[in-house]
Amino acid sequence: MGRLGGQLRIAPGAVIGWDMGAALALGQALGVSTLVLAELLPGIEAVMVTKLNQQMEADHGGKTG
Repeated sequence: MGRLGGQLRIAPGAVIGWDMGAALALGQALGVSTLVLAELLPGIEAVMVTKLNQQMEADHGGKTG
């Protein structure tokens, strides 16, 4: 998942998620089953989005935008 850092979808003041097309392509290139990626990535993405947005909020004193 660390390799997807450059594949973030971002709105002003918030992380929305990963570019799933790029995430699936990267996983396939690394030899990971598409079925496994489709099953696991959405849940991992949800945690990542929550944590990154919490960190950004903390870093900016709760101000977004």
